[in-house]
Amino acid sequence: MEYNHNMNAFSERLKELRLEKGLTQVELAKATGFTQPAIARWENGLQIPNIETAIVFAKFFEVTTDYLLGLDK
Repeated sequence: MEYNHNMNAFSERLKELRLEKGLTQVELAKATGFTQPAIARWENGLQIPNIETAIVFAKFFEVTTDYLLGLDK
């Protein structure tokens, strides 16, 4: 159950951070080197990224990986 909570937290926080920056999924994909379909899968909770991907997003949004993964507020 904890895993599902963290996956949901990642999905929610990724979308929240993207919207706070006023970016579309396509713009975020271009800025980070991922594809728009991958961004959509992560935001919809259909897939969880590997640690390297989480680090890219954490650096891009200037947050910790713990925050992105729902381990820290």
